[in-house]
Amino acid sequence: MFIVFSILSHWLIVLALSPLFAGIIAKIKAFFAGKKGPSYFQLYFDLRRLFMKNCVYSRSTTWVFRFAPIVNLAAVLVLSLIIPLGSFKAPVHFSGDILLAAYVLGLARFFMIIAALDTSSSFEGMGASREAFFSCLSEMVLFMNFITLAFLTHSISLSTMIGADIPMSWKMAGTVLLLVVGSLFIVLLTENSRIPVDDPDTHLELTMIHEVMLLDHSGVDLGFMLYASAIKLFIFAGILVPIVYPVQTGIPLLDTLIFLGGMLGLSIVIGVVESTMARLRLNRVRNLLLIAFALAFFGFVVKMWKG
Repeated sequence: MFIVFSILSHWLIVLALSPLFAGIIAKIKAFFAGKKGPSYFQLYFDLRRLFMKNCVYSRSTTWVFRFAPIVNLAAVLVLSLIIPLGSFKAPVHFSGDILLAAYVLGLARFFMIIAALDTSSSFEGMGASREAFFSCLSEMVLFMNFITLAFLTHSISLSTMIGADIPMSWKMAGTVLLLVVGSLFIVLLTENSRIPVDDPDTHLELTMIHEVMLLDHSGVDLGFMLYASAIKLFIFAGILVPIVYPVQTGIPLLDTLIFLGGMLGLSIVIGVVESTMARLRLNRVRNLLLIAFALAFFGFVVKMWKG
């Protein structure tokens, strides 16, 4: 009974806060552009509107296209169960759950890609090809960071690596953590199709990666895809924040406030980065991911050198 309550409460936190996290980023970007911008709760309004609409399907699509939004949302919800949120431990945790995290991400991406291909649209096929290529590079970087964190914490479970009982600190491994944070931040921007990798606010053919794969989705399906994207962004932020501030006071309320403050700070950083940088050309994105891999690799080298 306790595990059921833990899962439901964990999902409630993720489902309730992830659209707000995306809304804060949008508000920061509007501020830098000198605009009032949308409400912090705009994504909630958009999701409510989409969930009240019917879906429209092309005659060229099959069950794959209809099934993909459900799988995508279900996958990120499963992923959230093994990600600890501040002082809240992950409801599901076991040794090696970092492998489950990687494969669940891969499952969500796989169905998104084949759904785009299922539309028989060369436009969406182009976005699917780009998504597949860049995801191969970002997954390599993500695994390299996981390996470094595993050696730091002597564990291959996310609940130990970034959870409430995290056994590392900046004083002990400041150089390694700095390299890991820089690398994971690039992975966060890449996996969530943010600037400078992709621009979520444009529909320009030459620059689109993630957004182009959503063009044929509508109604509830589009709501599922947008919700899944917001949850995925929230999850990656939830991985990064405890590494930036790997200290727990032991007071649940204070730890929760620290975690939420870290999430707020990270949303501001993402908004500032997106407001002050231009989107990279596609042939430069791979260089950015190679830099992220180099940061993670050097973090691993420093860890092994210091012992």
